[in-house]
Amino acid sequence: MPSPEEKYWQHHQTSKVMRKVRKEIKRNRKPKRVRRKDWRSYKLADLDTLDGIDLPQSERIMPRGERERQRANLRKAVATSEERDDDVFQETTPAEATQGQRGIVVEVSSSLCRVDLGARTLTCSLRGSLSAEETGYANVVAVGDEVIASRNGAGEGVVEAVLPRRSVLARPHVFYDHLQQVIVANADQLLIVSSWRDPNIWLELVDRYLIAAERYNLLPIICVNKIDLAEGVEKPQATLQPYRDLGYRVIFTSALTGKGVGKLRKVLSQRTSVLAGLSGVGKSSLLAVIQPGLELRIGQVNEQSGEGRHTTTQVVMHRLERGGFVVDTPGIREFGLSDLRQGGLARFYPEIVAVSGACRFGNCSHMHEPGCAVKVAAHKGDISVARYHSYQKIYATLPP
Repeated sequence: MPSPEEKYWQHHQTSKVMRKVRKEIKRNRKPKRVRRKDWRSYKLADLDTLDGIDLPQSERIMPRGERERQRANLRKAVATSEERDDDVFQETTPAEATQGQRGIVVEVSSSLCRVDLGARTLTCSLRGSLSAEETGYANVVAVGDEVIASRNGAGEGVVEAVLPRRSVLARPHVFYDHLQQVIVANADQLLIVSSWRDPNIWLELVDRYLIAAERYNLLPIICVNKIDLAEGVEKPQATLQPYRDLGYRVIFTSALTGKGVGKLRKVLSQRTSVLAGLSGVGKSSLLAVIQPGLELRIGQVNEQSGEGRHTTTQVVMHRLERGGFVVDTPGIREFGLSDLRQGGLARFYPEIVAVSGACRFGNCSHMHEPGCAVKVAAHKGDISVARYHSYQKIYATLPP
């Protein structure tokens, strides 16, 4: 007969074995199924077996056929919900199913904007939940944005959602170096308007806009206005020929005589175009000729400085009668190239890329290095001297 001490140790060992067995049983036990509380979370595939319905555990005893009846009702409800969800999905935009009407922002001022709904224009405020955080841009909405707007009882509206942008034209923010300011969203092409005289054509700014157009995936078109002030057509043609050789489209116009206006009207038709250039080059005058009746302010050039006065004070989009939109922008004297560094500038000059392979140094900046094939080509006239000079000026303004 075992002693009390032996009984104690036998009991202790048995307890250890039983605890181990219980742990194994618990570890191998099937996980408890989480009960679904919302019938909308079911899919029809879940109802193929009776276990697909998690009926309340208290309903143990049911009349004959009651479980089948509940299952049939649940299947019908889920099918109706899926059909309704499919209909909503077909009508919604990428910004989720937001109630309202789709429109285009045509003007932004402070915390308000005007939205073109097709039949009418609605003044809207912005929904407080909208934010530009983590987008890299400072403004929540910009001219050209496609939005979902809802109306309120006061005859105004609220922008409920901003749809994804397919393109942007932006510039560095004035106060925050890490942010950009969207000038225009969802444009198709950039019409670079310059004047031959009053003010004189500024090719460096033209090149800056060409770089911006390529970076922001916009089709660039060069428009030289006030061609009536040129003494003949030979010099303007020769000045712009390097751009034509590179494949850029160049249109010579005169808002005064109407020259080239027909070509420009066709170019703008059925597209969303941004007009950019210095103040006083005649952007608003050209629009007034293309579509009379637009309420545009047209100013004169300062006789002392030779520069244009700002007549367009903010970005405004206008609907064209022949289809499409045009965006009139304020005159911009300096167009920044945000996030572009010196080493990446040359790729926006195809003529420089074409001859840079013959440079002595592989990392040639084409500025001061000996044996630079680009400098030799510019000296020989193989590439445009004006374009090379603008490259040098822009290079000096970029970070290393």
